[in-house]
Amino acid sequence: MPSDSVHPTRRHLLTGATAGVAATALNTGLLTGPANAAPAGKGRSDGRSRTLVTAGFLWGPPSNFNMFGEQTWPTQVNSMQLVYETLFTFDIRDGTLRPQLAKSFKANYPATLTVRLRPEAHWRDGRPVTAHDVVYTVELAQRYPEVQFSDVWLYISGVTAADRHTVVFHLNQAQLNPGMIKAHLAQIPIVPRHLWERLERRYAHLSEYYTQDPLGSGPYRVQVADESQLVMVRDDKYWGRCFRGRLPAPQYIVHPVFDGNDAGNTAFERGEVDVMQQYLPEIWKLRERGLPVGTWLDSAPYHLPGAMPMMIFNTGRPGLSDPRVRRAIAFVVDYARIARDAVSNYSDPAQSSLLLPMGPEASYFDAANVAGNGWRTDPAEAVRILEEELHATKGADGVYCLPDGTRLGGWKMQAPTGWTDWQTAIEIVAENARAIGIEIIPTYPSEAETATTLYVADFDIAVWHITATTPSTPWQRFRDVLDMRGVPEPGLPASYNYGRFSHPDTAVLLDKAAVANGTELLSTLTTLDTLFMEHAPMVPLMYRPLEFFEFNQTVWTGFPTAANPTAPPSFQGAGVDWLYQIRPRRR
Repeated sequence: MPSDSVHPTRRHLLTGATAGVAATALNTGLLTGPANAAPAGKGRSDGRSRTLVTAGFLWGPPSNFNMFGEQTWPTQVNSMQLVYETLFTFDIRDGTLRPQLAKSFKANYPATLTVRLRPEAHWRDGRPVTAHDVVYTVELAQRYPEVQFSDVWLYISGVTAADRHTVVFHLNQAQLNPGMIKAHLAQIPIVPRHLWERLERRYAHLSEYYTQDPLGSGPYRVQVADESQLVMVRDDKYWGRCFRGRLPAPQYIVHPVFDGNDAGNTAFERGEVDVMQQYLPEIWKLRERGLPVGTWLDSAPYHLPGAMPMMIFNTGRPGLSDPRVRRAIAFVVDYARIARDAVSNYSDPAQSSLLLPMGPEASYFDAANVAGNGWRTDPAEAVRILEEELHATKGADGVYCLPDGTRLGGWKMQAPTGWTDWQTAIEIVAENARAIGIEIIPTYPSEAETATTLYVADFDIAVWHITATTPSTPWQRFRDVLDMRGVPEPGLPASYNYGRFSHPDTAVLLDKAAVANGTELLSTLTTLDTLFMEHAPMVPLMYRPLEFFEFNQTVWTGFPTAANPTAPPSFQGAGVDWLYQIRPRRR
């Protein structure tokens, strides 16, 4: 049974490692502390062949695995489904939903959507997963608006259990949005009612609960979490064996805590990390050296595009509150250089649209609209906006000031420390801006501090990820950038529209796009895109994969590729499928 004590001691935590973990720790050469104290097993290949080592998700010591508190991998929303599971999983390759805790759903638009659960599903403590757990999880987000998926209540009016294995979602007739309902089916991690009901009675706020042993329905449990690594061990009684026919191949999953991309990339190159989600420049050069590394594609862009990291402006800051200032900054950025120097040409130079110009969204992309209303790298146009439209003048320090005295400078632009691709991007932006007389100062707080300040709008400019490819894109990306509905005032955490941009036309256009089809949908998306480009609350800096998916086959083989598409090249959603297909490499 998982502990629900408030503060397990560090001694209790570290001495929980088994002899098997000790062998794994020794043989990977990556773990430290008590787990390294004594050798066990038959040698390097014995322990290592049972252990998958990953990287790119932890940028500091893991501590609290409370999903409603600190967002720690792998228990946060949209994480790899190792501990908590969703009703369905999303496959980025074709945009489909795949059964997970649920086996099917039936849409009865515009009234309801009915989900049938798998009767064999159970929690790690042996108790069954039921419709009442699903209802409880969704209703938690109604009682606690700070829950990350609380926006589901914008699109439903209620959720009920028709029987033990049937859940009925009642759709909000005033804000119909089939795409967002499907997205939430694949994004809401279901939690056990029998545990969280007790915790609700004990704590005034869900975030107060501290646990190192979260109770989920997934195939792994947390076993060791300290300053140097997270170790997860497979639950050999995992219910999913019933419908998959097997357990995940690795007995252990280990995530070392690296201090940045460089350290993780070095370990990957040495074969000490098997698969990872982080930026590794010029990965093709490792293959040219004969190393057994791979990506989804064998040639550029190497990865499957699916995300659009943004430069986010706090529209409440003096100067940045003016869309003309934001557009001037957008015009000065060297997007081709970011694509080349920050992301190794893993993407084309970013354009000014909120629509990805490749993949399923390409059919919505309006190149003429982008050319006429968007921006491009053009420092002369940035200067024209500043001087002719804003009547800004340069001070003695070479930085522009607006007529009211607002200095266009001193703005801090943040990206998490160790995220070398994003750090390079903001250094390029700062250099470009400084060249024409706008002062932007790169800063590199921790990932946790970056996220916290972003969510409560306590920042000037930031680089962060916005909704990537989901069952509801491109609609959800427009919502996350432009919509103020469901977004609290600065000081309270938001899960989208971090810069608190507001425009009176947004809600009507989004509601129209949510239910439109064909030419009407295309026209509405074009209008939304024009609104975005005219006001520039955010600026796309690069195109990225939904997740970087890089593997080294020194120890494990059988990872999916475009030539062998047995699973999506991802970690979240249906990406969990490849855990069942990889196998130790014969020596």
